[in-house]
Amino acid sequence: MKLLRFGSAGSEMPGLQLSDDTRIDASGFGMDWDETFFADPGNLDKLSAWADANADSAPRIPDDARLGPAVARPGKLICIGLNFSDHAAEAGMDIPKEPIVFFKATSAIVGPNDDVVIPRDSQKADWEVELAVVIGKRANYIEEADAYDHVAGYVLHNDFSEREFQIERGGQWVKGKSCDTFAPLGPFVATKDEIPDVNNMSMWLKVNGEKKQDGNTNKLIFDVAHVVSYLSCFMSLMPGDVISTGTPPGVGMGFDPPQYLKPGDVVELGIDGLGSSKQTAKAWERE
Repeated sequence: MKLLRFGSAGSEMPGLQLSDDTRIDASGFGMDWDETFFADPGNLDKLSAWADANADSAPRIPDDARLGPAVARPGKLICIGLNFSDHAAEAGMDIPKEPIVFFKATSAIVGPNDDVVIPRDSQKADWEVELAVVIGKRANYIEEADAYDHVAGYVLHNDFSEREFQIERGGQWVKGKSCDTFAPLGPFVATKDEIPDVNNMSMWLKVNGEKKQDGNTNKLIFDVAHVVSYLSCFMSLMPGDVISTGTPPGVGMGFDPPQYLKPGDVVELGIDGLGSSKQTAKAWERE
């Protein structure tokens, strides 16, 4: 199944994208796609049965409806840095011996096609197409062989970054990763059965129509199973938590000279089986 959310920001409702790409309102199922929903693996089976029974009668979602974040506010948004060897090289950094872990504030999460706001005083706003994992069952100290038992599905994520805040201002990367609008999630969560091989998915990103990133998850240094198992040794992974697994080469800071976002730029990205998203950059304005 493909789980989405739609409606105005803060008032999103649950929906589904059917096999023919029709989008239906799933409010009648009675749950949002949040920690409570993902905590019970049986809910996916119940949702599938509900969809079979109600696909023809459920209200259609208008084509112009806003899509919200595909997961209702997760408890954690965990990211893995430098997880592609060729991206580490373009960043001028060593290939990590263990996963580099950092967090993004969940307040950065927005819908897949919402505008990205270039932060105040920003000079180096950058893009990163990433595969993100949605946890489906609490994970503590799990083995790699059992990792996929704890995964509900996968979602497209643009890990926007402000490189000066991230690298040049001291402290941890979180400062350059957590600006408002810096975590578009969606258009949908694809459940595991939708993805034949999560470790062989093409991924791409364009800026103003020019392809910047062209990669594949088969180049991950630490694959999905390793990342989920590894993180579970340091924290409880809770249902609905999101783990973003890293980006291939082609980010703005990797060019010579570097290329960074400016107001009006349009970023489009996608991953096989996870759809695509589009964000337009705009300047920060005081509310």
